Amino acid sequence: MAVVSTSPKIRSDTHPDTHPGPRSVSVLGSTGSIGCNTVDLLARNPDAFTVQALTGNRNVKLLAEQALKLDAQLAVIADESLYGELKDLLSGSAVEAAAGDISVTEAAGRSSDIVVAAIVGTAGLKPTLEATRRGALVALANKETLVSAGAIMTEEVKSGGATLIPVDSEHSAIFQVFDFERADAVSKITLTASGGPFREKSLAQMQVMTPAQAVAHPNWDMGAKISIDSATMMNKGLEMIEAFHLFPVTSEEIEVLVHPQSVIHSMVSYVDGSVLAQLGTPDMRTPIAYALAWPKRMAAPSETLSLADIGTLTFEAPDLVRFPALRLARESLDAGGSAPTVLNGANEVAVAAFLDGQIGFLDIAQTVENVLDDMGVVVLKSIDTVFAIDAEARRRTASLIAKT
Repeated sequence: MAVVSTSPKIRSDTHPDTHPGPRSVSVLGSTGSIGCNTVDLLARNPDAFTVQALTGNRNVKLLAEQALKLDAQLAVIADESLYGELKDLLSGSAVEAAAGDISVTEAAGRSSDIVVAAIVGTAGLKPTLEATRRGALVALANKETLVSAGAIMTEEVKSGGATLIPVDSEHSAIFQVFDFERADAVSKITLTASGGPFREKSLAQMQVMTPAQAVAHPNWDMGAKISIDSATMMNKGLEMIEAFHLFPVTSEEIEVLVHPQSVIHSMVSYVDGSVLAQLGTPDMRTPIAYALAWPKRMAAPSETLSLADIGTLTFEAPDLVRFPALRLARESLDAGGSAPTVLNGANEVAVAAFLDGQIGFLDIAQTVENVLDDMGVVVLKSIDTVFAIDAEARRRTASLIAKT
């Protein structure tokens, strides 16, 4: 039986561009890959945007540089030990400095028109919720928020009157061609995947792959964690769960298709046989620009797509034997409750362990599966339950890795 989404059906009828002045923006996770691309777009369009707040984790020098470049009102570094350095770097400017997780969440609550939620992992959950509860337009690049707390998050979107505009290239593509007014005419959505750097590698070859080889994505320039997730195809599994909460489809109506060229970013199939797709060069500034300018469009510096130069587009079904993470994500989605929360938490710890050289590449998915089997499934009653399950999943994963 298909699992049916309780999605808020992305509120595409809200937050119209009703004021002529510049939009105010806060960027959560401005020093990461998505954040840096967002800062690049904001810097190219100073007349269209003002910057309320920027937050970073530990890269204090880059955060200060961004804040000064964009004339931000506030810069927040999550690591409290770096507060003094941030304050010194901003000395003589009008940019306010703050530090700590609480300050990051408070930054999300400032009265900006748009909040770009780009903090990697569940660390972005509280700030994203804060922005949602005040009814902001949230440009969502933090897929873990919907994976770990999808049902709770979508209820917050409804009650807060917020708008979610997906920034992941795949979800942005679906959003751009999905007919929300006639959702019953949609037969399925297809998330495309590059297949990552190990698409043609055998299990034996993948077992000895190093972190440096795993982060070398063939098409996209991304951070270490998401690059590893792409290599295991866990990233596509997380996107599948995220899509379930973003769009009014059943779990059985979500398909994954490997498309190595990363030109077709995703597709929507309709009951009359039509298939609509969004195409473009693999540049994250395209979906970010779409979210920043929505419901209009803005110029982006992405390379113009030339299908004649590319010549050939190819497709293949994902191999669930070599890439079991995708199977685990599907099973977690169908199980519901705490399963996706455990999947995400265990994966974050396992990926970190792989990057630190503690486990092999194939051990990532195996570790996640062991923790999923160990913890079972419970109902997520509140956001506190989500954090408790996430913490327990991380503890058990770390313990399992330490034993092996």
